[in-house]
Amino acid sequence: MKKHHSNDILSNLGIKSLNEMQEMAHDAILNENNTLLLSPTGSGKTLAFLLPILELLQPEVLSVQCLILVPSRELGLQIEQVWKKMGTQYKVNICYGGHSIETEIKNLSNPPAVLIGTPGRIADHIERETFRTDKIQTLVLDEFDKSLQLGFHEQMSFIIGRLSRVNKRVLVSATSDIEIPKYTRVVNPVVLDFIPEEEEKTNLSMKMVISPAKDKLQSLFNLICSLKSESAIIFCNHRDAAERISDTLKEKGIYSVYYHGGMDQEERERALIQFRNGSVTYLVTTDLAARGLDIPEMKHVIHYHLPLKEDEFTHRNGRTARMQATGTAYVIIHESEKELDYIDYEMDILDVEGKVSLPQPPKFQTIYISGGKKTKLNKFDIVGFFSQKGKLEKDDLGLIEVKDFVSFAAVKYNKVKDLLKNIKDEKMKGKKFKIEVARNVIKKEEDEKRGKY
Repeated sequence: MKKHHSNDILSNLGIKSLNEMQEMAHDAILNENNTLLLSPTGSGKTLAFLLPILELLQPEVLSVQCLILVPSRELGLQIEQVWKKMGTQYKVNICYGGHSIETEIKNLSNPPAVLIGTPGRIADHIERETFRTDKIQTLVLDEFDKSLQLGFHEQMSFIIGRLSRVNKRVLVSATSDIEIPKYTRVVNPVVLDFIPEEEEKTNLSMKMVISPAKDKLQSLFNLICSLKSESAIIFCNHRDAAERISDTLKEKGIYSVYYHGGMDQEERERALIQFRNGSVTYLVTTDLAARGLDIPEMKHVIHYHLPLKEDEFTHRNGRTARMQATGTAYVIIHESEKELDYIDYEMDILDVEGKVSLPQPPKFQTIYISGGKKTKLNKFDIVGFFSQKGKLEKDDLGLIEVKDFVSFAAVKYNKVKDLLKNIKDEKMKGKKFKIEVARNVIKKEEDEKRGKY
């Protein structure tokens, strides 16, 4: 590391010296074209790549030289803060969805040396040509595993395809079983693996539930009733099983929704929106949801059926006990099932018989709005309209998701009736939108398919 500024930077950051991972990453990034850095969350990865980047920057180039792609706004802001604290003479900017694009365009008119952003927003800027890409020589994909999980493939592939001069690529991940897609153009990277062998599995506990009946629905119902109303993902092996289980749970008073590859994109999206925003507490799914889904960290994963392959089992369990959190995976077994060699049948047995107090109903209900990005609606419009005209308090509103032509907002159950009454004849941004409870929209579509209309 260049001695003349290293000490100043470390003292600006309040650090005496670099750890082993940071030292090794520093040398690898400076000397190699492709680096894959695997290190647990909270180990100082940000500094590990920012220090060598600083040495790669050239003061005479008045254009973006390094692009850092991040899966979330929070992570981007964190990196920006560390860079600013370092006290370099180089400008940094951050771009992300939900941030004013006009402000970002203004910032980019005097280009930063380091640009941080989420894939969707950076792709947007590249399409608008708001900054030049021909001087970008370093590309960092931070928390790359998470970007893949959140399904940013298309945007990342588009962005990387537009970067013709990149000669250094750095991939950073907190999980080790990572497959690197071809579009990253990362070939034979130097791998720095600092993830402790058992670290990833230590937070996951496994429990077995023995089902007295071959049809395990009653045992599943009892298990759900024992989870203190906390949400869970229930995995099964077939699409029709997912629908049957979800329908049966609903009949028993448990708010669940199914998700599988036989549903069209819109139906799947709506199911996930309701699960994400807390309008539905249980997601019954096939292995389609074992990876690549944008859903929050789960405390509970239930295997109604066990998958045939161990790696599917691992992916399913990866939905819980991530980062520093703890989680439990439950396996429901009937004695007639063939034993699978990857399952430890000595695991703790959980007795759920007789546990039948129903979980609390969800706090939120999903509201459907017949407008989205393409009709010039954004989150702030919806929040403003629902609070001013709909008279909702801040806590009455949950997650809001704006799609191209429709939007969905989570609203506290007990406030929905008044909200719909208050806004019945009101216009949002001068236009009348159809606003109703989304659950009915889905129900109606289901009924139409089954020929009830």
